[in-house]
Amino acid sequence: MHQDPRHRYVTFEVDLEREEARRRAEVVAALGPHWDPAAALRDEEAAHDLLYSGLDARQQEIYDRLVSAGVLPRREPGRAAD
Repeated sequence: MHQDPRHRYVTFEVDLEREEARRRAEVVAALGPHWDPAAALRDEEAAHDLLYSGLDARQQEIYDRLVSAGVLPRREPGRAAD
């Protein structure tokens, strides 16, 4: 931070790249050493499959329309979570 004596405003600068790296490091540290990202993705896929299983014809139609409109993600094998 520096102040130009010709101006009455103060320039305030933050290195967002450094702050983002720090934030990500804190998130990974908070997850702990036993966090398994592959298992987390498998669990997420299983939850999604369960959520949208057993739909009746009308519900399936609505689901398909929401996917076509881009409201819900298209399900593809091996697709990683957004």
